[in-house]
Amino acid sequence: MKTHILKITDPARDAHAVALAGDLIAQGKIVAIPTETVYGLATNALNGEAVGRIFIAKGRPQDNPLIVHITELAELYTLSPEVPESALRLAQAFWPGPLTMVVKKNAAVPYETTAGLETVAVRCPSHPVARAIIKAAGVPVAAPSANLSGKPSTTDVQHVIKDMYGRIDAIVDGGPSSIGLESTVIDLTCTPPRLLRPGGITLEQLTQVLGEVAVDPAVSGEPDLSAPVRSPGMKYRHYAPDAQVLIVRGTREHAADYINHQARTCGKRAAVLCFDEEAALYPDLECVSYGPEKDYGALARNLFSALRRLDSGDIDMIFARCPEGGGLSLAVENRLKKAAGFQTISV
Repeated sequence: MKTHILKITDPARDAHAVALAGDLIAQGKIVAIPTETVYGLATNALNGEAVGRIFIAKGRPQDNPLIVHITELAELYTLSPEVPESALRLAQAFWPGPLTMVVKKNAAVPYETTAGLETVAVRCPSHPVARAIIKAAGVPVAAPSANLSGKPSTTDVQHVIKDMYGRIDAIVDGGPSSIGLESTVIDLTCTPPRLLRPGGITLEQLTQVLGEVAVDPAVSGEPDLSAPVRSPGMKYRHYAPDAQVLIVRGTREHAADYINHQARTCGKRAAVLCFDEEAALYPDLECVSYGPEKDYGALARNLFSALRRLDSGDIDMIFARCPEGGGLSLAVENRLKKAAGFQTISV
């Protein structure tokens, strides 16, 4: 398959490319588009056959539901027979933005999009290029992350080209993602609402609007593999490079002693993913730092790019340092735990 590359910097100035991308999506073709979270593989969410091609392109498990992207709150009513009052409050606070809400689906949404569930996950992105393309398509757009299934998500067009060139119809270059992690997902079909995946909208922000919010055990622990997947990123190993990842917790000095010793003795080609302040502690290791320890926004923005830099055939083992705290650090921790298959050691 020939994949077209479309550069869209300004939707008004690049109106022809916007229209072309929108038309391809409306036809049921697959177009990688930028969003503020990560790049997504977009197609007509109401076309089950088209959605099925996304699963093929990604190598995605068929029971992993997709998120539907819209541009206005009014469009949510075309996808769900019951829009709860909590959804209106969240939309007023956080849309457009990196928040996905799970609500009951109506008959217009095919089961291919929801992975057989009676619920649909919906968000309204803020990225101007994504919004322009969705409007041009004239249909709700299903758009999971534009990476091969299980691999680190794509936050730059070069990542998308590496994973998806020749697999999809077009790739839109809209610059790097500003948030760098997938959207927060909250299930509004249960009481209290349940956080299924942390992201750019934090648990603290959600509770300010909704009051009580439950946190699904899969956010911080190994998922129940027998349970239905209610949200992307809950069940399967995700965000992972080819190398084994081990999260190392502890003080800066204790972690460095452990990692440097293990790298010398483990018999594997090792590297380290660490905070900026720690890079000098690993002079003999391939070391990629992904931001200051307490700058959770930077860590989120840089995490997937850093994992991709380490995703090399020369590396067998990645020792990773993970932030701890509130706010956005929960989302960074969630992605690293998934990448590591929940393998963590405290030193």
